[in-house]
Amino acid sequence: MTTAAQPSRQYAVGSLVHARGREWVVLPDSTPDLLVLRPLGGADDDIAGVLPGLETVVPATFAPPTPSDLGDQQAARLLRTALRIGFRSGAGPFRALASIAVDPRPYQLVPLLMALRQDTVRLLIADDVGIGKTVEAGLIAAELLAQGDARGLVVLCSPALAEQWRAELYGKFGVDARLVLPSTIGRLERETPYGHSVFRPDGAYVVSTDFIKSPRHREDFLRNCPDLVIVDEAHSCVSDTTVGASARSSQQRYALLRALADRTDRHLLLVTATPHSGKEEPFRRLIGLLDDRLAAVPLDTDAGRRLLAEFFVQRRRADIREDFQDGAHFPSSRDTAETAYTLHRDYKRLLDEVLSYARETVRAADGALQQRQRWWSTLALLRTLSSSPAAAVQSLNTRAGVEEADTPAEADRTGERTVSDPADSETPESADAVPGTRLPAAAADDGDSEVDDEERARLIAMVESAKKLYGPTRDAKLKKLITTVSDLLDQGYRPIVFCRYIATADYVADHLKKVLNKKGTEHPVAVASVTGELSPDQRVTRIAELTGTDEEGNPAPERRVLVATDCLSEGVNLQESFDAVLHYDLAWNPTRHEQREGRVDRFGQRTDVVKALTLYGADNPVDGIVLNVLLRKHERIRRVTGISVPVPQESESAMQAVFEGLILRGERSAYEQEGLFAQEDVAEQLEIAWQSSAEREKRHRSRYAQLTIKKDEVAAEVDEIRAALGTGEEVRDFTRRALSALRGMPAPTKQGGFTAHTDALPQGLRDTIAHALGPRHPRPVVFHDAPSAPRGEAALTRTDPVVAAVARFVLDAALDDVGKVPEWQRPARRCGVVRTTAVERNTTLLLVRHRFQLNLPARDGSVREQLAEDARVVAYRGKPDAPDWLPEDEALALLDARATQNTDPKFATEHIAGILAALSAIMPELRAQSAELGRTLEASHRRVRTASRARLAGLKVVPQGDPDILGVYHYRPAPTFPQGVGA
Repeated sequence: MTTAAQPSRQYAVGSLVHARGREWVVLPDSTPDLLVLRPLGGADDDIAGVLPGLETVVPATFAPPTPSDLGDQQAARLLRTALRIGFRSGAGPFRALASIAVDPRPYQLVPLLMALRQDTVRLLIADDVGIGKTVEAGLIAAELLAQGDARGLVVLCSPALAEQWRAELYGKFGVDARLVLPSTIGRLERETPYGHSVFRPDGAYVVSTDFIKSPRHREDFLRNCPDLVIVDEAHSCVSDTTVGASARSSQQRYALLRALADRTDRHLLLVTATPHSGKEEPFRRLIGLLDDRLAAVPLDTDAGRRLLAEFFVQRRRADIREDFQDGAHFPSSRDTAETAYTLHRDYKRLLDEVLSYARETVRAADGALQQRQRWWSTLALLRTLSSSPAAAVQSLNTRAGVEEADTPAEADRTGERTVSDPADSETPESADAVPGTRLPAAAADDGDSEVDDEERARLIAMVESAKKLYGPTRDAKLKKLITTVSDLLDQGYRPIVFCRYIATADYVADHLKKVLNKKGTEHPVAVASVTGELSPDQRVTRIAELTGTDEEGNPAPERRVLVATDCLSEGVNLQESFDAVLHYDLAWNPTRHEQREGRVDRFGQRTDVVKALTLYGADNPVDGIVLNVLLRKHERIRRVTGISVPVPQESESAMQAVFEGLILRGERSAYEQEGLFAQEDVAEQLEIAWQSSAEREKRHRSRYAQLTIKKDEVAAEVDEIRAALGTGEEVRDFTRRALSALRGMPAPTKQGGFTAHTDALPQGLRDTIAHALGPRHPRPVVFHDAPSAPRGEAALTRTDPVVAAVARFVLDAALDDVGKVPEWQRPARRCGVVRTTAVERNTTLLLVRHRFQLNLPARDGSVREQLAEDARVVAYRGKPDAPDWLPEDEALALLDARATQNTDPKFATEHIAGILAALSAIMPELRAQSAELGRTLEASHRRVRTASRARLAGLKVVPQGDPDILGVYHYRPAPTFPQGVGA
């Protein structure tokens, strides 16, 4: 570097300065009194503030290479790729794209473009389970933060998903968020100065919604909440729950969100795969958070749907599957099937006894309240017995929740919440407890306790009968499960078995462990259960124990089974370790089945065809009702219309009507026989309403704003940005070559990637990789030729932390003074002389870095300054004082040129020295290229802003200083010798 002392001045964004013995790039937010600087070639972690009044700061220029820094023909390619991978302030119109560790698909940029259209971002992202809502929300957040339109970020979510959100924000978007949970608040408060809030408007946080909604913390949070809020599983904050503690909890969540939304300049992203439960009122409350008009506008009109479309984005799997034709890990299809079994005669006898008991007790009820209490109590017993004998035993020994009800309506609300699976219920993570059956027996009119004793004895007999059904001998459902799971394992699948109740999950897991690992088994199977009895942290640990390496570094067993309740049906990503779902218990809501299957059928799944199997009792009337009234109709409507819509609000009354037909069937009056046909009519009316809703939704979807955004145009801009940052093939080749030069000994794998050993790598790089993958990562490190990789392994993408670490090391070593690090640790060099048959005249290739100041119009009408960088390869034939510039594609082709003859080192040093001495002659042309590149980049920004209808006034891209010449590589024609006889 060279420096020149000048008077104190205002430095432009992107200019170079010398301070503290090194060179820096000036960043935005710098003032004459305080310069915000990043070391040249450094990362954001190295940013520092320098006071020119107290320290010497002078302008600097980037020094050209030295003749002694000679490399072979691969030096230019390695240095160029290392530079491009390392860019974290790319010049393209998506400012955050260069600094995030995720490679978004084109459809995932559509919500971002919708957000850029709005002055204050208010969006409901309601894409299907598993297609990337977290990434879409993260992209919007990263872009708002990068552009300066948001100062801070908070994610409100379930405590079970808090750690996962924190990991996603940090690993994919570089946002280091603090966890605010009951388990962390004490430490956070101790670390906070007295009288200050844990929250800062410019901070980043992941917060438990249920924790922060409490009166103790709510007001402090609202006063200091950042200006960008993401609400995960937003439907749980507006659920139509009106009973007891659940009602209070739901009301407090909604009140918190309403208070956040009332500040009109706060960005709000609502994320949920189930925005509409089938009930209109909760949906209206949800969309009313985005815009007050949406709470009342008629949505069956064009005007109403157009208004909603401004704030609402929803895509189904069929809408986006074409975006995964490039080999990215997303299942091509989901193989679904029903698997039937026939009840053992003893199980059937007990089920008939329970039905008889239910019929008698409901009919004998004294008054409407007792009738509804008994109804829900017996329905709970029927459902638990259909689940497992273990669940039935626990239900018979547990007091019924409806016992506390004071009115029939309250009994119904409690029963729906504890026995059914209402679509608008709260998150299922704690809803897997067995509902109770026991009710106080009604005293006989004459005070005789004989009736009480008789009923008690009957219940005790049921308990004993249920206990005798344990195990695959009499439990045909369990026997069928064991056979089905064994078949899946033999086919190479790794299944998740979903159960409704904790007792059932534990029962199933215990028997699977015994049967699948009985003495003499050739291939043992690892089995674990995860239920709501475990805390969120314990669930993560249990899954990690099943799927991760052990303490000695041994890999997880390939034959494994996870048994879980619906505490894992939402939000938790299991696609890296499992690829099949088996519904052991039928959910009484089709949405729950979609959520379960979405745990494996999602982006990142390596199995091309995932499995989803549904177990049901062919002669179990409870299963028959659920299948015929709900699940099969939902699937049929989805196949016919291509639209998956929630069950209409009438579903609960229809289900009750059909169950009443089952429970009351037997000795019936003529009136009751007629009622059976009425109940069938109710189910038929439900299907008609459901079909109508699907057709209406199909028509309305044509008005969604997301459809007005041309995805192909977005993809073209993204492809251009990706090309400037390093293509996938380039990144893969660079990583393999760099690790080979650094003694990592890459070895190919059958899957198309490679492995590399880290033990012999330079110490600094080895430590960085260990930090990125974790101390217990598999060795050697596995590099996957795919956009994603399992925990502890690396993906061959520019945004992967391991790939970025390799690129950073290669670039830093190349830019360091010669002799500062050992020669073998410098695989990239800044100059070289190559004799090759690829050229016919002397040709010089330059690796050039351009820096730009971006003036970006902000939402508030101001113009913000941003720093941007770009790297280009240019080449000319002849001498520097009379260059013949090559087209870009011919210049890039030189990177693939191979040396066909050795070059004498002394000649190479003397020759490259002459070229370096004459570089000043071509600087005017490089400045002109920088100006032209600036105009091209400005046009790209204008196209994206025009597509998103964002502001254009004040937009400008201005080159900063002379371009930096990072590398100079001279290609000389190698003589060709005639071959054959007579040569």
